[in-house]
Amino acid sequence: MIYCKQASSDQELEQILSLQQENLIKSLSAEDKEKEGFLTVEHSMEILKAMNEKCGHIIAVDNGDVVGYALCMHSIFADSIAVLRPMFTEIKKVIQNQDNYMVMGQICVAKSHRGKGIFRNLYLTMKNRLPEGFDTIITEVDGKNKRSLSAHAAVGFKTLKVYPSDDKEWHLIILE
Repeated sequence: MIYCKQASSDQELEQILSLQQENLIKSLSAEDKEKEGFLTVEHSMEILKAMNEKCGHIIAVDNGDVVGYALCMHSIFADSIAVLRPMFTEIKKVIQNQDNYMVMGQICVAKSHRGKGIFRNLYLTMKNRLPEGFDTIITEVDGKNKRSLSAHAAVGFKTLKVYPSDDKEWHLIILE
């Protein structure tokens, strides 16, 4: 049985990093990137662990194995990952004077477990486990990642802004 929970061990964090490696844009064929989507950001264990200590990442577990994850990224990590700095700048432009949001730093479901509602359940669990005072999830998706854009729209994300950064078109999206 597949269930979602917050990550609570180094072993779970290591499984997140392993799943991440399999789905990074650099690890996939052009066909897989188009059909299955892709990940842009590569996290270190150090930053993944620090983020998890502030707000536990949401994982989907099947028979003890992490088969999906949604990373919780508090705004205190805005300067920690270079490729995400522009996102935090854009968030400040459109969400002024508000601190009630959590950034979903990356979401991924193992190819073997796609189409089973895990993506939706990761977000539902994340929303239900947000720290007190947080009621909004914000993230961004590369405009070329059509599968991810469609999946996010299907769970209720709305576009806040589309902006260029690093030769990419980013869709800044929000789930309230």
